[in-house]
Amino acid sequence: MTEQHTRPQPFAPSRADDRMLERAEADPHRPRFHFVSPAGWLNDPNGVGQWNGTYHLFYQYNPYSPVHARIHWGHATSTDLVHWDDQPVALVPSDDGADADGCWSGVLVDDDGTPTIVYSGRRGGRELPCVAIGSDDLRTWAPLAENPVIRSAPAGVDITAYRDHCVWREGGRWRQLVGSGIAGRGGTAFLYDSDDLRSWTYVGPLLVGDAAVGSPEDPDWTGTMWECVDLFDVDGTDALVFSAWDDGVTHHSLYWTGSYVGDTFSPERLGRLDYGGRYFYAPQSFRDEAGRRVMFGWLQEGRPDEATVLAGWSGAMSLPRQVTMADDRTLVQAPVAEVATLRRDGVRTEPGRLTEGSRHALTAGDQLDVEIDLVLAPSSTFEVALRVAGEPGDADGERTRLVVERDEAGDAVLRLDRERASRDLAVDATAREGAVPVGSDDLVHLRVLVDRSVLEVFANGRPLTTRVYPTRTDALGVEIAALAGDVTVYRAETWRMADIGHGQRALWPTASSPSRA
Repeated sequence: MTEQHTRPQPFAPSRADDRMLERAEADPHRPRFHFVSPAGWLNDPNGVGQWNGTYHLFYQYNPYSPVHARIHWGHATSTDLVHWDDQPVALVPSDDGADADGCWSGVLVDDDGTPTIVYSGRRGGRELPCVAIGSDDLRTWAPLAENPVIRSAPAGVDITAYRDHCVWREGGRWRQLVGSGIAGRGGTAFLYDSDDLRSWTYVGPLLVGDAAVGSPEDPDWTGTMWECVDLFDVDGTDALVFSAWDDGVTHHSLYWTGSYVGDTFSPERLGRLDYGGRYFYAPQSFRDEAGRRVMFGWLQEGRPDEATVLAGWSGAMSLPRQVTMADDRTLVQAPVAEVATLRRDGVRTEPGRLTEGSRHALTAGDQLDVEIDLVLAPSSTFEVALRVAGEPGDADGERTRLVVERDEAGDAVLRLDRERASRDLAVDATAREGAVPVGSDDLVHLRVLVDRSVLEVFANGRPLTTRVYPTRTDALGVEIAALAGDVTVYRAETWRMADIGHGQRALWPTASSPSRA
C-alpha cells in the first residue's frame, strides 16, 4: 500500500527567496572552496557515502531561513570530493507523520542494492528512527508509511535525549546505534539488531560515559548525551566517535579507540577529534571505494544569529578528511588528496632559522592552503598570523594567531588566539588549544587552510577548526614569526585556492514530489 505524500506548501520561489540567495553569495565571510548550502541553514553531514562511483553528501537543511527549524535533508553529489552539484532535496517533513517537525540526522546504507536512509523523524518534541527508500539514482526518496520503525526509547531507562544513527551490516544482520544519554550517568549509544531495517530488537547500551567526570568547560568532558555516534574500524583498531551534548548545548566531538566485540565496546583511549571544540561537530564518516575512511563535520558559526539571518546563510561543511590510526592508537586526520587539485600559484620559501623577534611575510589572501615544516628548540614559540591587517599591537588592526609552543620537556602545544581576529565584538573570540605530538626528530608539520571565515589547521595530523570574521577588507596578510627562542623553518609553501564553483543555485532544486512507500 502506498500513501501519497507531497511537499508542504508554504515554500514557493519568490523574489524574497532570490534576495536571500543574493545576500548569501555576496557575504564576504561565505567560504568559496568548502561546501555550503545554496542559502538558509546547514548543519550535520548525513548519509555520506559513495554509490556506484559517485560521492553523496546529504545534510541537515532549512531552505526557508538560516535558522534551525523544520529540518529537511539537502543533497549534493561529487565525482572528486571537491566539486559538488546540488541535487533535489531528499527528505521533506511530512504533513502529519513521524517526521512532521523535521527530518533529523541519519545515514545512508545499501540494502542489497536498494539505497536506504535511516534517520530521526521529529514530532512533538520527540525523535524516533524512521526509514526512507531511494530511487536507483538516489534523487528521490519515499519514507515508509509505518514510520517510526522504533516506537519508543528503551523501556525503563530515564533518557536525556534519543536521536541520530549509525547502521551497518554484521554477520548477515543489521546493527544500529542510536545516540542517547542515561540521566544521572552520562551519554550512551543504544545498540539494536534487525534482519530487515524495519523491525528492531533492543540489545542494550554499547557503552555509557561518565558525565560526573569534569564539566562542560573541559575539552574531554563526555557529555550527558551523545549525538551523531559513529562506530568504525581504522587500520585494525575500532573507534567510537560521538559529539558531547548537554541540555540543548553542543560542546565538542570526541572518540574512544578500543575494541568492539559482541554487543559491547571496550574503550582504551579517549581523544579529542578536533581542538576547535564545537566548531567541528556532528561528524560522520564512510569507507570509500578506494578503502579510505573519509569524514565530514559541521562547521558552526561564531557570529550572532542576527548576523547570519542578515547574511542569508548559516553553517559550512568541513573539507573531507582522511582518517588513519597512529601507532599510539589515536586518530590522525588530513584533508583528502583531492583537495590539493584546487591549489594555484604556489610560492615556496625557505626562510631557514628564525631568531627571536624575526618575522617573515608569506603570500597574502583569504583563500589559501599553507604548509610549513619546522623544528622548535626547547622553550621556543612559533607563530602563524592569518587574516592580518596592520602591524602587531595596532589598536585598529586585526589578526588571527596560531601559536606553537614547545616546553623544556619537549612537548608541543598548538594555541589559537582570536582576541584581535575581528573588530566586531559580537563574534566569538574564545581561545582554543591542544597537544601536538612530535616525533624523535621534533618536526612539526603545519597545514593551514583559510577559506574566508573558515580556518582548518592540521598540526602533525591533529586538527583545530574555527571561524573568524575580520571586518577590514585588507585583512589578508599572512606572517610567520619566532616569538621566543629559535625556530628552524625547513619549508613554507603557500597556494591560492580556487573557488569550487557551485554555479547557479536554488534553494529547492527541481524534482518530482516524493511519495510515501
